[in-house]
Amino acid sequence: MGKSRIFLITLVLLVSTVVVLGDPLVPALIIFGDSVVDVGNNNNRVTLVKANFPPYGRDFVTHRPSGRFCNGKLATDFTAEYLGFSSYPPAYLSQEARGKNLLTGANFASAASGYYTGTAQLYGAIPLTQQLSYYREYQSKVVNIVGKAKANAIFSGAIHVLSAGSSDFIQNYYINPILNRVYSPDQFSDILLRSYATFIQNLYEMGARRIGVTSLPPTGCLPASITLFGAGNNQCVERLNRDAVLFNNKLNTTSQTLRNLPGLKLVVFDIYQPLLDMITRPTDNGFFESRRACCGTGTIETSLLCNSRSIGTCSNATQYVFWDGFHPSEAANEVLAGYLLQQGIDLIS
Repeated sequence: MGKSRIFLITLVLLVSTVVVLGDPLVPALIIFGDSVVDVGNNNNRVTLVKANFPPYGRDFVTHRPSGRFCNGKLATDFTAEYLGFSSYPPAYLSQEARGKNLLTGANFASAASGYYTGTAQLYGAIPLTQQLSYYREYQSKVVNIVGKAKANAIFSGAIHVLSAGSSDFIQNYYINPILNRVYSPDQFSDILLRSYATFIQNLYEMGARRIGVTSLPPTGCLPASITLFGAGNNQCVERLNRDAVLFNNKLNTTSQTLRNLPGLKLVVFDIYQPLLDMITRPTDNGFFESRRACCGTGTIETSLLCNSRSIGTCSNATQYVFWDGFHPSEAANEVLAGYLLQQGIDLIS
């Protein structure tokens, strides 16, 4: 076990000790974004991008599919546990998102959504603009339950997490000739980041003061990316990784400007390097397989292609970095959540 992994485990234990006998470290956890953090909102959409069937969820606490694109918990599920919550923020479009369940947060994420509105429209997902509208509706419900003063304290004290961008590139830009002929990756990044800046400003105007946004992962190393864009090579697609690094650099620059908003704590969570380390040095992180995913052949399957009849699905996903062609396994999500906690200390202090 590497030193960084030992440090992360120690940090998690310290934080867990703080919350064992007390309240959560923050009043609520609010989540926006795409399939990496969707916990079931797409279950209630007319879209092919769903994960509410086996083998998804087989290692989750209920051992049933919930709509999470994973065999078990997402990184944000682990984050909720580390922060001291006894339950996970419910999918806003689910039956669980009502009454007092809303007081500790909600999840507005939708698989195949992104910064670019056209990406969500392409797949019948919920655009970020609509996710914000749902959040405004959510705020009204919380105000009706606890009153305006207490509700505002919840909104300003809550951690808001945003995960987006991967679908914009992999499920839209790279396969959309209209986009990739008109815009270079550099130009497309600028379009996405303008949307990001607007989203943060709107969220700020709605009372959010603690916001964490995830970087792009090494998109060229996702099993499906290697299969689709690797031209027969079995290695990470460097062109895609370069685009991700370019975007992430701009994300950091844009976020630095946004931090001028009074009272705003804005953290960029780097998931690129931690995930790249798991992929390039799997055994150092307790994994055995980082090229193939667990589900099916492990080369491309996700959503409907990852199903109970998929031939080759592994029996034990704990040694796999990826669960399906695009998404980390529960074991990898646990590692990533440790890094989120480490990088996001400012959001809970």
